[in-house]
Amino acid sequence: MAFYYSEPSHTFSEYLLVPGYSSKECIPANVPLKTPVVKYRKGQEECPLTMNIPMVSAVMQSVSGENMGVALAKEGGIAFIYVSQTIEQQAEMVRRVKNSKAGFVLSDSNLRLENTMADAVALKERTGHSTMAVTDDGTGTGKLLGIVTSRDYRVSRMDPNTPVSEFMTPLEKLVTAPEGTTLKVANDIIWDHKLNSLPIVDAEGHLVSFVFRKDYDQHKNNPLELLDSHKRYIVGAGINTRDYAERVPALVEAGVDVLVIDSSEGYSEWQALTLKWIRDHYGDTVKVGAGNVVDGEGFRFLADAGADFVKIGIGGGSICITRETKGIGRGQATAVIDVAAERDKYFEETGVYVPICADGGIVHDYHITLALAMGSDFCMLGRYFSRFDESPTSKVLVNGNYMKEYWGEGSARARNWQRYDLGGAAKLSFEEGVDSYVPYAGALSDGVAITLAKVRSTMCNCGALSLPELREKAKLTLVSEVSIIEGGAHDVTLKDTNNNPRR
Repeated sequence: MAFYYSEPSHTFSEYLLVPGYSSKECIPANVPLKTPVVKYRKGQEECPLTMNIPMVSAVMQSVSGENMGVALAKEGGIAFIYVSQTIEQQAEMVRRVKNSKAGFVLSDSNLRLENTMADAVALKERTGHSTMAVTDDGTGTGKLLGIVTSRDYRVSRMDPNTPVSEFMTPLEKLVTAPEGTTLKVANDIIWDHKLNSLPIVDAEGHLVSFVFRKDYDQHKNNPLELLDSHKRYIVGAGINTRDYAERVPALVEAGVDVLVIDSSEGYSEWQALTLKWIRDHYGDTVKVGAGNVVDGEGFRFLADAGADFVKIGIGGGSICITRETKGIGRGQATAVIDVAAERDKYFEETGVYVPICADGGIVHDYHITLALAMGSDFCMLGRYFSRFDESPTSKVLVNGNYMKEYWGEGSARARNWQRYDLGGAAKLSFEEGVDSYVPYAGALSDGVAITLAKVRSTMCNCGALSLPELREKAKLTLVSEVSIIEGGAHDVTLKDTNNNPRR
């Protein structure tokens, strides 16, 4: 006879945190959000990989490209570059993030000598960058010949067909620095010579990168940015259970910091075989998470198989229709609570702490705090990050409002059959995701700052000054449908953006 759970499973929206005693030290400025990413012997050693904020981006075509990798690392989190592309393309994305050493920017706005002012104007409009390198082959690594900035030309007074060679600042008039120059020295050169940008060139005169004056201030404004020992951004990448023997070595060679098996359901022998192959070939030097699971049994299986962290959630994503098409899954709050209990039990038995990640089901910002209070070490978000400028998708105008495209890996658009692979034919037999739009939300840094301000404020309401303390002190209560309605604006006439009253 089938097993029946005695209680229904619940979502985050069915819970609220009950305030606890807050001391005068409980102010948001005193709340760090540092959290472990991979397993370690808690109390005996330091975690080998931590984040400064408990947020990672989903392994999705519409979320995690190289721009997301850099932007999220600047905020203290990790982006997992999507796996549903060729091995070469994914490895190159990882490589570009790692090469975007903090403060050193690869040039993606480049011109040839034969280009015209019209080409320069069009390039600036396309990339938004006013500093353009002029190289012998028009690439960001070609031999540097000069630089064009918006101060070098006047659209209203010059012929659009004027060659770049006539108005660029030539190499002999530029201040440059050799490859290997430290960021501190580069910034000193910028300040000493009153420069806006400093080209870094190799021994043969090829452009390596730029250091910009504005990035010095930006660096000071990003004290939580996540860097490796070489001051490069930390970045993750997804893998699957089909081509891992070829994909993992390519990603490791590209410099990836952490991997995750991207799968809709992780309680399988396929994941165990993938983890075993990685451990046999790399030992513990390659960090890899696994999932997804929704109960303690699934967590225990993956932890025993060697996972460095475990992802939780099936069917809770905003673009996921797995529950509709297959009738499989579990309410995300209940799943997190169950897995967290097993994670703690596993730690008591083995001394190894395996972090867990709540993946999906995050609708409102406070759901992140709930997931953390219930035991998650960090959250993976798709829809949330897809709204920002740094996601790989297009910004489009829909019914007078700017939106960003957002589609699931199980949609006909992505056709990421490997994510739903059960060992059969190499195809997506039916859809488990949809193609959609989400409201455009501007720059990632602004959105994340607001979200984390809410998380820290709520933690203070609970009397917690760290994530472990939040898990210890949190008091959670289930709420009725009427309580949920009561929690929003009600019994008032709201004003819309046009100042017209609405009910």
